Amino acid sequence: MMNFIADLQQYDFLQTALITSIMVGIICGVIGSFIIIRGLALMGDAISHAILPGVAISYMLGINYFYGAVLFGIVSAVGIELVSQNSRIKSDSAIGIVFTAFFALGVLLISKAQTATDLTQILFGSVLSVRQSDMIITLIISIIVLLVVVLFYKELLISTFDETMAAAYGLPTKWIHYVIMILLTLTTVASLQTVGVVLVVAMLITPASTAYLLTNKFSVMIMLAAFFGALSSVIGLYISLEHNLESGAVIVLVATCLFLLAFIFSPKQGVLWRLFRSKNKGML
Repeated sequence: MMNFIADLQQYDFLQTALITSIMVGIICGVIGSFIIIRGLALMGDAISHAILPGVAISYMLGINYFYGAVLFGIVSAVGIELVSQNSRIKSDSAIGIVFTAFFALGVLLISKAQTATDLTQILFGSVLSVRQSDMIITLIISIIVLLVVVLFYKELLISTFDETMAAAYGLPTKWIHYVIMILLTLTTVASLQTVGVVLVVAMLITPASTAYLLTNKFSVMIMLAAFFGALSSVIGLYISLEHNLESGAVIVLVATCLFLLAFIFSPKQGVLWRLFRSKNKGML
């Protein structure tokens, strides 16, 4: 641990990696909380894969991957909604159709791109290669995401738990849904350098699921999810440096370990305590 702290003080790239990882962990936890309550975990997976052609095209054009990724993420989200709302196809099937098509297009573009190494980093993440510009983009995205959640928390909360009631109150539920999709896309783009396209869905879902097992209050769940996301990033980065492992994969595995602890030991939802209570009931 002391070596890790000393390296942090000495190397600027490590400071950049740590700060970026923490920001990604926080916003993934926040947006992930809305995603799992709304039952949109598959949508998170879809967008994370659908942005791949945008990333590839950005590299081929020599521009920042942020622009292409956001564009294709939004287009995929809109495309999924158009298919599901204007046909007999259900949303899960629409998600499968759109994201596999976009992902297949991304694979083809990768084979044509000249920057295969960079694209591999986007697929699997490379937090230690995060540049100052990437950190600034992540900071801007984090501010946007957190600001929207804070300013429109009541509207997001009502539409998340009861869309019918939200519509009865006159809230534009369809636009709220699209806002969440845009925030999800931005969060996914911000996560590319740390955990990559393949693992980003884990950071969206796992910390929020861990928090979900520990509280029944949504505001507390959001804060816990953000904490677990940030904690996973810090511990994962430390372990990956100590043992020369892939940072993105280790961060996800740390988040999974935290989930397993909550799954087993959660006071209300944990398997161990439920087993203990059931035994006590059987003895009475």
